[in-house]
Formats: sequence, structure tokens, C-alpha cells
Amino acid sequence: MQVNKVSRNNPNFTGVLTNKTVLKTLEKVSEHATSFSAGTALVMSLTTRPLAILTTPNVEKENKQYAIANSIGSGLIKFAMVEAIALPIENAVKKIDKNPEKYLNKASIKSFQPSSNPLTSSKSYKLATQTLKLGAGFLSAIPKSILTIAFIPIIMDKLFDLKIVPHKQTPQKSTALKEKNIPFTGALPEAIPKGIAKVLDWEVFRNFAAKHQNNDKNIAKHMTAATDILLTSSFAYLTNQSSKIKEDRKKALIYNNVISTGITLTGGYAVDRVIKKHTQTFIEKFSKLNQNDPKLYKYIEGINILRPALIFAAIYYGFLPMISTYLAEKIDKQIKNNKL
Repeated sequence: MQVNKVSRNNPNFTGVLTNKTVLKTLEKVSEHATSFSAGTALVMSLTTRPLAILTTPNVEKENKQYAIANSIGSGLIKFAMVEAIALPIENAVKKIDKNPEKYLNKASIKSFQPSSNPLTSSKSYKLATQTLKLGAGFLSAIPKSILTIAFIPIIMDKLFDLKIVPHKQTPQKSTALKEKNIPFTGALPEAIPKGIAKVLDWEVFRNFAAKHQNNDKNIAKHMTAATDILLTSSFAYLTNQSSKIKEDRKKALIYNNVISTGITLTGGYAVDRVIKKHTQTFIEKFSKLNQNDPKLYKYIEGINILRPALIFAAIYYGFLPMISTYLAEKIDKQIKNNKL
């Protein structure tokens, strides 16, 4: 009865919820969660965030330039690193989804899915695999910070004509690497799903997934937050240690990142709590409209990934840069003045 009511009162909206393109998009988001988050961040870090920083009033030009260079560099490197790690993991999970008997032991399959339903319909299995996929971003956080710090001076040079000392070239080593014949055995494609299967077979991990299976809606949000905290911490430390970033610009850059992360997490969680109830109502209606679709669980997973990703992106890349850049400038100057 509820489905008919929704259909009768909101025919256009109902049509959107059952639209094949929309459903396919949600399925792709579910299957490529980390790639989707990284892609969203890349677009915003190359466009929206630099524009917001440029329009921030009462901030020194060079501090703006460093903030923009950080935005562009971190966006590019994060996307490249996450794709290099995430895509193989996502493809490996797909292989396990299609043929769990080949990779998982019988005890694991029974633990994840005691009934005769497909393994992919199991809440605990979905939580376990989603955690592994999103974990790629977390694992790449510190290397990403290292590369971002190295990339900032290059962007400053190319975009703002701030010259840096060029790196020494080592053509002999490069040539040797190019000439070296590295055989490909074909073992890697199978090594990754087998490695992931070992994690899924791990009883402690299975128990964790079973215990938190009803909290699957929050997994993307919590993983994103944990990754941001690790990124910011490592970035602050490495920026302070860098010899390629001007000493008098380091603190403002660090404050900018810390403020951005702090406001993003608190603001993102607050906004997410406000709309969470409405999202649950939406998912219930969506589920009824698509109840006979065997891929319903993927669509719902896609919605749960889409919601926090867009919320955090809108806050972090659109609204926040002007506030964090302005506050970082003021805090930096205040601390400097107090030391005089």
C-alpha cells in the first residue's frame, strides 16, 4: 500500500528511484566505493577548493598559493594512489563475490551466510568487504602525505613561478631500470583475492563483522573520518620537517589543514545525524520499490556510501576553505605577534 501511495503522489520521484541509470550508478558506487570517493575529492580539489581559497579575504597571497598547491597536489596524488591500491582490491572482492567457494573456506561461508541465500546478501559479509575496500584509502594516507609534501614546491614553481632547487638527475639508474626485463608470471591477479580471502577467513575479523553488521550504514563515514585524521596528522608532521616549504609559511599551512579536518569531521557528523533519519525513511521506500531486484543490497550500499561522501565533500571543498584559510592566517599572525 505504501508503494502505491508513493507512486501515486510522486510519480516522477518514484520513476527516478526505479530508473535503470540511477540503479546502475548506485551499483557502481557500491562496487567502487574508494574510487568514487577519490574521484569526488579530485574534482573538488582541482576546482571548488582553489576557487574558495582565492576568494578568501584578508589572507596573504603566498599563504593562499601554498593552500592551493596543497589542494591540487593532495587531490592528484590521493586519486592516483587510491586507484593503484583500490582497484585491484575491488576487482578481487568481485571475484570472491562471484565464486566464494573458490577462495573462502566452508566455515567462513557458513559464518557469513548460514542460510541458502547468496553470500553477497549477508550483512556481515558486506560490512567485511566494504571495510577492506575503504581501508585502501586509510592504508595510503601516510604515503600520500609524503608525496603531497614533495609535490607542493613543484606546483608552486609551475603555477606561481616560485623557483625551487631542481633535483639531481640520475639517467644511468633510470636507463638500467628501463632495460631490466621484469617477467610477469600472471600470479598477481590471483594473489590479491587469495590474500583478501585469508583476511575474510580470519575468525577475529569475521566476528567483528558479525558484531557490527547492523552498523553497516556508518562504515563509510567512520573510515573516511579515520583516514582524514591520519592524513592530517602525518601532513602536519611532514610539513614541519620539510626543507622545501618556506619556514614562515609552514604554520599557516598546518593550521589550515588541522582546522579543515576538525570542522569537516564535526560538521560532517552533525549534518549526517540530521539527515540520517530522513535517509532511513528514503531507503525504506526505495527498498519497497525495488524489493524484487536481486541487486537491491548493492543499491542500498551505494546510497550509504554516497551520502557521507557528498556531505564531507561539500563541507570540506566548498564551504570550509574560506573559513580555514582565514582562521589559519589569523592564528599564525597572532602566535607570531605574541612571540615578539
